[in-house]
Amino acid sequence: MCENGVNTAQMKMSIAMVDDALALSQAWLEQLHQLADKGHSHASSAELAQASVLLGEAREKLVTASGQLDAHAHDHVHVELV
Repeated sequence: MCENGVNTAQMKMSIAMVDDALALSQAWLEQLHQLADKGHSHASSAELAQASVLLGEAREKLVTASGQLDAHAHDHVHVELV
């Protein structure tokens, strides 16, 4: 459904696509973090772990944004009998 010129279903699909991309990046960061840790590069390992945490927080915000689209999808809908 379109709300104020925005197709909310399409917007939710786009948010899901970004979430998928971040999930893949987060998985790669976890692998790099483990490799750095095994290689005794603790400073790099800590930075990679922090980057993974930040991506996790970004993904949570995407879930929230998607949920807010659902919650407000019908706020501005006006139906008139003609």
